[in-house]
Amino acid sequence: MSEQQVASLDAFAATDAIAVEVGPRQIAIYLVDGVVFATDNICTHGQARLCDGFLEGHEIECPHHQGRFDIRSGEATCAPAKDALQVYPVRLDGDRVLLSIP
Repeated sequence: MSEQQVASLDAFAATDAIAVEVGPRQIAIYLVDGVVFATDNICTHGQARLCDGFLEGHEIECPHHQGRFDIRSGEATCAPAKDALQVYPVRLDGDRVLLSIP
């Protein structure tokens, strides 16, 4: 696994979810209470960008059909979403957001 900087804390100034591209992957990075989490950015049900959804606690709600996912595990928590999201190891190093891609 290679770890790379994909953002800084400044990117979260106006939002709690951002999108980054790493190679062919679109990844959503979330900031909750000073901790970062990373999942695929595309909903497994409706093909919407999750970074445009509504984050409440550790759940992201898809902006199209209101399916929800736990950003810690990727698990679908509310219909119509059924399939889990891929999650990625991510951490803060000072103000740098470091993501690991397998």
